[in-house]
Amino acid sequence: MLLPSCIIIRPSFRITTTFYKPSSHWRHHIVPINHSRRLSVPTFINSASISTASSTTVEDHTPSVMAQDGSTPHHPLQVAKRLEKFKTTIFTQMSSLAIEHGAINLGQGFPNFDGPDFVKDVAIQAIKDGKNQYARGFGVPDLNSAIAARFHKDTGLTVDPEKEITVTSGCTEAIAATILGLINPGDEVIVFAPFYDSYEATLSMAGAKITCITLRPPDFSLPIEELKSKVSKNTRAILMNTPHNPTGKMFTREELGQIASLCIENDVLVFSDEVYDKLSFEMDHISIASLPGMYERTVTLNSLGKTFSLTGWKIGWAIAPTHLIWGVKQAHSYLTFATSTPMQYAAAAALRAPDSYYEELRKDYKAKKEILVEGLKSVGFNVYPSSGTYFVVVDHTPFGLPNDVAFCEYLIKEVGVVAIPTSVFYLDPSEGKNLVRFTFCKDEETLRNAVGRMKERLARK
Repeated sequence: MLLPSCIIIRPSFRITTTFYKPSSHWRHHIVPINHSRRLSVPTFINSASISTASSTTVEDHTPSVMAQDGSTPHHPLQVAKRLEKFKTTIFTQMSSLAIEHGAINLGQGFPNFDGPDFVKDVAIQAIKDGKNQYARGFGVPDLNSAIAARFHKDTGLTVDPEKEITVTSGCTEAIAATILGLINPGDEVIVFAPFYDSYEATLSMAGAKITCITLRPPDFSLPIEELKSKVSKNTRAILMNTPHNPTGKMFTREELGQIASLCIENDVLVFSDEVYDKLSFEMDHISIASLPGMYERTVTLNSLGKTFSLTGWKIGWAIAPTHLIWGVKQAHSYLTFATSTPMQYAAAAALRAPDSYYEELRKDYKAKKEILVEGLKSVGFNVYPSSGTYFVVVDHTPFGLPNDVAFCEYLIKEVGVVAIPTSVFYLDPSEGKNLVRFTFCKDEETLRNAVGRMKERLARK
């Protein structure tokens, strides 16, 4: 398998109360070992000094199976080489630590409030009506039609709901189906760091060559000259996300136009993850597929969960012209085949919500964002602008911890608040060591309580 073209540096660290031992490839994940050790400061070391052998010393918590002779042999964890560096996700680890320490979870991006009744009622009725067997592989007709109508309303583009849309089990599966269906081993794919962690894992499964371009604070603007130097006839696709997780950046029309020009000139595809399209605060969201000459080379990826606070339903979709959606549909057929049937009917009802729903959604999230942003500033963080999503990235260095992992560990155990270390979103973790991500997809009382804890317990150094 081809390796990413970016230099990779991985941290080794130990954490208070729950001791963590570095795996051969930490970067994204933390593996618990025991509960008796105290914190030692994380240090960054070159990946060349870490063993990449499959016989890594990570403790296996899988129950042992009794052998025929009565002994209980220990079996090491087994994983294919293309995935051995990807351990339990940082989101699972941080959420578990939040529970263990009674911390307020402003880390993982799921709301602590429920979705609207008018959507849930349709799901309940669909279940009662017996819509509980396999759905059509690429989506029930009603949902495909609703997706096409919403896409037309948002972008002005008319798509065929029967030929240009595939419904998936969340946007994460839409991303996987797109990559596995359209990327061959050795194909170069450009990603913008920081990035959603499934991007790298899925590209690795596809055997892609990953080329990384870093978006840097304070505004995380597109480094167009660097992008020009990287895009070539060898580039198969650009995988992008707008509004952007974790930074909250929204790509401007000018930036999207520059990307589009390079893609047209070099015959490059775009995979555009737009799950936060309705959570845009400072500017209007623009789908790159709507730019001249781009629909024919773009797969637009989206989902229901973020907009309707129903992340557990896992309803996503891909929109693309027939010559691209075919590959997506083929991969989807052998990943999940079909998506939850009753929830698809409810998703169709959700997408037909009036504009007033989306206006109220933005209004509500803007108020939550203001509580968190003003609170973080008052605590002493350097807070970077967030134009979309429900995330805010801050610089934690005023508090004297050496990197993001150490800071987040301290924040959970000594302050009682959870954030996500952003180094997990980079090929080179050192690029994100000064940044952490907070989410404001929580009720206002939770946000105020979290800010209160930080004001009381977190001191600048």
